[in-house]
Order: sequence, then C-alpha cells, then structure tokens
Amino acid sequence: MAFAQQSPITVKKSPTRHGPEKGSLLIIGGNVGSQRDIWDKFTELAGGKDKAFVVVVTTAAGDSAAFDQKAVDEVKKQTGIKNAVLLHTSDFKEANSEKFIAPIKKATAVYFEGGRQWHIADSYLNTLTHQAFIDLLDRGGVIAGSSAGASIIGSFLWRGDTKGAQVEIGDHTQGLGFLKNSAIDQHILVRNREFALVDFIRKAPQLIGLGLNEATAVLVQRDTLQVLGKSYVAIYDYNTIINNGEKHVVNNREDFTASNGPFFFLGAGQKYDLAKRQVIQEPRRNKNNNVAKTESSN
Repeated sequence: MAFAQQSPITVKKSPTRHGPEKGSLLIIGGNVGSQRDIWDKFTELAGGKDKAFVVVVTTAAGDSAAFDQKAVDEVKKQTGIKNAVLLHTSDFKEANSEKFIAPIKKATAVYFEGGRQWHIADSYLNTLTHQAFIDLLDRGGVIAGSSAGASIIGSFLWRGDTKGAQVEIGDHTQGLGFLKNSAIDQHILVRNREFALVDFIRKAPQLIGLGLNEATAVLVQRDTLQVLGKSYVAIYDYNTIINNGEKHVVNNREDFTASNGPFFFLGAGQKYDLAKRQVIQEPRRNKNNNVAKTESSN
C-alpha cells in the first residue's frame, strides 16, 4: 500500500489575521519598471544594497527561464544589490532537496518574477522550498513578487488555471499563503479586471481581495498594508460589498471605504488595517506640519 509523502510545511498559529507575524511582503501589480519607491523599499527591507542577498525565482516564466539571468540582472540594476542569484526548477523532487534550498537559507529577500502562477505552485507548494520561504519571513526577511509572482503570495490562487489567465478559478487554487486568507489579482485597470474579484469575495467572506494595478504595490507588515507606486490598489471586503452605497462619517470625515461600488481604491501612501478591515486615517496636518484639530461641523 502506497502512502503520500508527508508535507514538510509547519503551520504555526499566528496572532495576525492576514499578514506575516514577522518579515514583510511586497506585492506588485506587474510592470514595475523603474518605479523608485517600490524598488527602494525592497532594497531597504532586504538589508541595503551592500548587505542584501536576494534569491530571484524565475519559475513562473517557464523552463525557458531556467538559465536566463535577465530577471536577476534587472533586480541588480534597479536596486544596486550586488548579491542576487537565480532559483528555478520544475522538478518537485529537486524543490524538496536541501541542496536546492541552500541559497534561500542565506537570503534576506526573495523576488518572484512574473509569468504563470501555476508553474510556481507545481514546483514549490508544500515542499522544503516552501518551508524555506516561510523561514525567511520568520527571520525578518522580505518576500516580493510581481504579476504572477504577486498572485502566488496569496492563499487562494486566483487565475491559476493551466488553460490561461482568463479562467479566474481553475485547476490550481492554492497559493503559497504568505498573505493568509487572501486572493490577489494584478494588472487590474489596464486589463479591465477591477470587478473580477467581487462575486468571489461575496461567496468567500473570510478572504480579503486585493487587486493591484501596474507599477503599484502594497507593503504588508503584520496586518498593516501600505500602498506604493503610481496607480491604485482595489480592496475587496465582504462588508463593503454587502453595504454597497452606504455612507458613513467618522470624526467628521467621510469614510470612503463605503463607496458607491463593491470595492474601493487606495493610492500611494494610504494604509489599511487588514485585521479590522478598515482604512487607517492618518492625522491631518496644517502648514506648520503640526497635527490639525478636528473641525466642528456647522
């Protein structure tokens, strides 16, 4: 009688609802280009250009990227980081070997290149490599990914079908789960995808949905999300969907999370509490850079 191999993944209880208890996630909506605030934040979180050691995972791009240093060279060019190496396999057994994960054990950062997210799932899901990525977060490192490399960071793998990205719920539905209880879409505005996650989140209220446009990212540390880049991130929350159209005022300020649609956008610098499912309202400041008093309503 044959028995399935036991997964080496250790699932730990965490006080956070969605984000990692330690370390950082930098989730990018594709075509990051030379967007400075995103790359500078990645470099900072990786330990600085002189101390960082980055593992660039090219698996999503398919077997043609197994020896192609293009993605590694791009990371080096944009960050100034000297130490960056390529990691690629389509062999599940290789991903379960100590030899293969040796670079990850030394790394301060991982960067997932774009392509097709199901390639990453097929190669690394529930392997020693998967555990090594989790261990990197646990020691305070950063995991970043763009496009397909963004979607794989979620727990539910959105657009993971082998037939094509037009299939939203397909034959691969499990992501690597660094962002717990989540589904992540990308390229949302340039590809008219902004409504794609609405019905799914309506049926799966325990999940948070993130939709990122290109050259835009979210930084997640514990349960705090902050937007970077030049465009917008859509937040899909069950309560926003079912309360569609209701308006609220908090401290004399409109709570724009209750939008006229079933989701809302956040722009660069804005923050969101993933645990409380609410926008973090930063104090207003006057011209002298002092916190302004809340004005009374007339």
